[in-house]
Amino acid sequence: MGALGEFLKANARWLSAGILLTGLSSFGQTFFIALFAANIQAAFDLSHGAWGLMYTVGTTASAIVMVWAGRQADIFRVRTLGALSLAALALACLAMAVNPWIWLLPVVIFALRLTGQGMTSHIAAVAMARWFVASRGRALSISALGFSVGQALFPIIVVALMAFMDWRIIWVVCAGIALLGIPILFKLLSQERTPASMAKNSERLGMGGQHWTRQNVLRHPLFWLMIPALLGPSAFNTAFFFHQVHYASVIGITNMQMVSYFPFFMIITVGATLLSGALLDRFGTARLLPFHQLPLVIAFVIYGTHLLGLGYGFFFLALSAGAQATLIAAFWAEFYGTAHLGAIKAMAAAVMVLGSAIGPGITGALIDFGIGIEVQYLWVAAYFMLATLMMWLGIQMSRGSLTRAA
Repeated sequence: MGALGEFLKANARWLSAGILLTGLSSFGQTFFIALFAANIQAAFDLSHGAWGLMYTVGTTASAIVMVWAGRQADIFRVRTLGALSLAALALACLAMAVNPWIWLLPVVIFALRLTGQGMTSHIAAVAMARWFVASRGRALSISALGFSVGQALFPIIVVALMAFMDWRIIWVVCAGIALLGIPILFKLLSQERTPASMAKNSERLGMGGQHWTRQNVLRHPLFWLMIPALLGPSAFNTAFFFHQVHYASVIGITNMQMVSYFPFFMIITVGATLLSGALLDRFGTARLLPFHQLPLVIAFVIYGTHLLGLGYGFFFLALSAGAQATLIAAFWAEFYGTAHLGAIKAMAAAVMVLGSAIGPGITGALIDFGIGIEVQYLWVAAYFMLATLMMWLGIQMSRGSLTRAA
């Protein structure tokens, strides 16, 4: 605890900047947008499938742009790029509040997803992975706490506000909060941990002692074997939260009862995030990463069969979510180095954003076709078994060159 306390004290401003960015990314995350699903569907007269399709179109477009936008993290300082992303996120929130046209809805979704889920969280992860080496796991896990806090608090706050406030006004409030984050970010990063003049000398090598480029990564089999593991949580965890209102009605509980599990989910996620960060610094990514999605198998079996209570499903979902927030971000730096980390992670982030587009679209269409959400969740459990196998194979094939590079 003493060592952790010293670490937090010495790096408080940079870690706080990471928490700020990940927390404010909530406004573009699926769990948050899904809280307004019923209101949006009613306002624009959309079925589950039509709403899912619009969400898929907007999110897919954001994934494509993310490949270019994420690369800017290799060029601009965190405080500059972070402030621009927060300003754009605020505009996207305002657009959701005032948009009266159905044809513009996918554009609004695109803006929310690119600036929130995409850039704001991407900047935080790249900064932590680049700024910290020996303590990378701890830094990433602490920075990721913003995700957990946002996911625990915002749903309860929003559902409570909806009892007496129009849903569009809530989006205006969100825009104001995003704007307030800009001066705070500037204050925290008045001095960045790694100035641009030092960046070249502080880069960490990847496998084979190389500075991996995005083109090198695309030619390496490990990246392709990792694709199912990147797509899966984004697709199906997203789908779970996207259809939370529908799922609650299917199993016979209210939306407030559903979101009441979120603080518990947050507590377990925080614990898993911090634990995975500590274990990562001790054992490295290669030993931990291949198995971090096995709890998702259990979670979706529970959601599909109700063999155990809903709380158990949230417990196992949180275990994997916490580990994912730390391990995946560290994986790119450890295996491919940090010289081109923004470009490489932007490509991976695009895959993950694409997954978050596919999940709600597919599950929404299947619901419209009469395939129940619970049956779908059993298929999802099988998918995560396959993703785990492929991830394990990729790591086993590549860890030898990682050892030689160390």
